[in-house]
Amino acid sequence: MRVLVTGAAGFIGYHVAQALLARGIEVVGVDDLNTYYDVRLKQARLARLGAGFTFHKLDIADHEAVMRLGDGVEVIVHVAAQAGVRYSLEQPFAYAASNLTGHLSILELARHTPGVKHLIYASSSSVYGTGSALPYAEDARADQPSSLYAATKRADELMSKSYTHLFGLKQTGLRFFTVYGPWGRPDMAYFGFAEAICAGKPVTLYDEGRLKRDFTYIDDIVAGIMGVFDHPPEDAAPHRLFNIGNNRAEYVTDLVRLLEEGLGRSAVTVNLPKPEADPVETCADVSALGALCGYAPTTPLEVGIPRFVAWYLRWREMRAAA
Repeated sequence: MRVLVTGAAGFIGYHVAQALLARGIEVVGVDDLNTYYDVRLKQARLARLGAGFTFHKLDIADHEAVMRLGDGVEVIVHVAAQAGVRYSLEQPFAYAASNLTGHLSILELARHTPGVKHLIYASSSSVYGTGSALPYAEDARADQPSSLYAATKRADELMSKSYTHLFGLKQTGLRFFTVYGPWGRPDMAYFGFAEAICAGKPVTLYDEGRLKRDFTYIDDIVAGIMGVFDHPPEDAAPHRLFNIGNNRAEYVTDLVRLLEEGLGRSAVTVNLPKPEADPVETCADVSALGALCGYAPTTPLEVGIPRFVAWYLRWREMRAAA
């Protein structure tokens, strides 16, 4: 079996590729290795993917290049995207290229590759905006995005739904909540907090850290993705959307406390008002995914953050020695 993983050098894509390879599945990985964050981290992830893994450096917005990737592919796990809510205020066209044109490229690849049985793609909890009732459920309104990033991810869902209607593509969209863990993304708050604490620089807390997030450990995320992989859509419901999170909202201040404990240093904090695009709280209703494949996250923040810290300290040593 051959699976195409887009964003294979990224945080989630790398871990999914690892899980697939552990099953003896051949993985074709794609990533453009852009400079949104430290390319050395992306290259280090790729270096850990051994036998059975083939890598192609390309931009998924390059339609012609993407169309050459379909040979033998049966499943596509599409997690490549331009991430980040605030960065979309600075580089909006990067989101149009990666999240819209790139997603369309993958849809066209799936459409024109007869062997593709299932397309699993990444959406985001950001599609719920700032006014949805908690916990967020898949049938809640998702038509009031508070950022360009959120708008592109909702557009991806609608594009996928149209391709299922027109061409019968079997697809599953996953609305990711706040994912964290070893080999994570430096632009994420928990990673940035760790960097700041170690450097003795201020950690910015919004509304005095009273914001709450559904922090989900990477191993739980991968278990959910593999559950979807093992339970493809049926003919009666060829396009599906699922939340994939922890079903538990925790204070950002608790995250900082656990980082302080793990790093053995106190954080210097600065308080600012909450940005307009940021929700006060996020929490995922994961009952639908649980009903499909038994998805049940098992890693609390008290366990996951120490694991991240242990990896992070090793990564700092590796960077210093390079």
